[in-house]
Order: sequence, then structure tokens, then C-alpha cells
Amino acid sequence: MERFFEANQAHWAAMTPIHVQSAFYDVPAFKAGRSSLQCIEVEELGVVQGKTLLHLMCHFGLDTLSWARAGAVVTGVDFSTEALTVARGLAEELGIPTRFIETNIYELPTVLDEQFDVVFTSYGVLCWLPDLDAWAKVIAQSLKSSGIFYMAEDHPTHALLIQDDEGNFGLLPEYLPSGGPILGGPDDRDYADPDATVTTGTYEWSHTLGDVVSALSSAGLRVVWLHEHAGMAWRRFPTMTRDDHGWWTLPPPFDRLPLTFSLMATR
Repeated sequence: MERFFEANQAHWAAMTPIHVQSAFYDVPAFKAGRSSLQCIEVEELGVVQGKTLLHLMCHFGLDTLSWARAGAVVTGVDFSTEALTVARGLAEELGIPTRFIETNIYELPTVLDEQFDVVFTSYGVLCWLPDLDAWAKVIAQSLKSSGIFYMAEDHPTHALLIQDDEGNFGLLPEYLPSGGPILGGPDDRDYADPDATVTTGTYEWSHTLGDVVSALSSAGLRVVWLHEHAGMAWRRFPTMTRDDHGWWTLPPPFDRLPLTFSLMATR
């Protein structure tokens, strides 16, 4: 398993400077005061003023810092040295009090013995996790007894769709996980910059909605609700257009497909 993590760390080390410069993340706008959070996170999680918030798999910290700007007392966690170097630099430059911890998420309990009001994670995180049961236990251990776990994530549906050069959609019969890692490589497009040259390989894992809910329940968390949404936080297909809320949506009749889900659970 260690070789999988090492390969993925090398990938994020290579992609971090590309992401920092990308229009997708738009760091200059963030520095000018724009929040990087999507509308559903802000609306569904609600007021975080004065609450302690743990952001798991935070990349280079824009969402982490956005929650801090919203008044939360924030700790961001990621396994990428390069990403957290950027995150700490932004926090210092902008004067946003935020703590960042570098660790593999599965090893977090060995370096952080604290509990939080909110544990948060979002978009493109589940595919990097080989063991959802262990992930859910880390979340449960990190929450106060009355704490809230909130996540927003790409719906498994999006990975089942393929689109040809004419814009026609097809369906891949691959919803149920195969068990092993999915190999990604230099031919893959980067979500933040499709024109970027990706030179690193990755190991990823697929999970169903049932896997997510079952893992959280087994860890002792109570799922309060699970919502499904027709838009995405990034442009998955060329025929997608962006709506007034910043969501990327498919043209009819595919605009009725769920492409994002959000979930809230309590300890």
C-alpha cells in the first residue's frame, strides 16, 4: 500500500504548481477576497463562526482558508509537502490564522489528539482512499460527541458516463468496485487544467454510495441526510455549461442525472 501512496504523493507534488497557476483555482481572485467554497457547502453546513473545523485532504488550502474567513477555527490536513507549503504561505500572506498538518489521513490520530465541532471534506477525495472503513474511523475519532461531519463529493454516476467527439453519451457498466486500484497515467486530463502535461501515474479506488454510508455507520456515525445534485464543481464533459451558481451542468435530457452528492452525519 505504501507504494500507492508514494506514487500519489509524487503526482500531487507535480500538479500543485499547475493548480496554483490555473484559472480553475483562480488564486488572484481568492487573494482579493473571493471564497473558493461552492454554494451547497455554505448553504448546507451553515454558520461556522467560532466553531473548530477539521478539513481533511485540503490540497493547497483555499477551502480551508475560506472557512477560516467565515469565522471557523480551522485545521487543514494533507499528505503533500508541496501543497501545504503553498497553503501556509497563503495563510501568512493574507493574515488568516490557520493550522496545517502534513500526514497521511490514516495516520492522523497518531499526530493529532483533538476533537472538532466539524469535520469537512470535499470533491475528488474518495478516489484516493483504499479503505473507507479506516477513513470513517478517523472521522469519528476526530469529532466531538455533538460534532458534524459534512462532505460534498462527485457522484459515482459521473464516472459511468463517456462522451464521444460528437457529444454523444455512452454508459460504462462499472459502478461496483473491482477491488483493486485503478491506474491513472500521463494520458489523463487534469481537472483544473486540461491542457497541462501530466507526467505522473496514480492509483485510485472506486466506491459506491452504499460503501460511503456503510463505512460511516459502522464507525458509529448517524447519517442525517444524503442529497444528490445535478451539477458539478468542475467541467467533467465538454458540453457542460456553467449556471449562475457556478455549477457545471449537462444539457437536457442528461441534466436530470446526479453528478454530485452531499452528506451530513453526526457522532
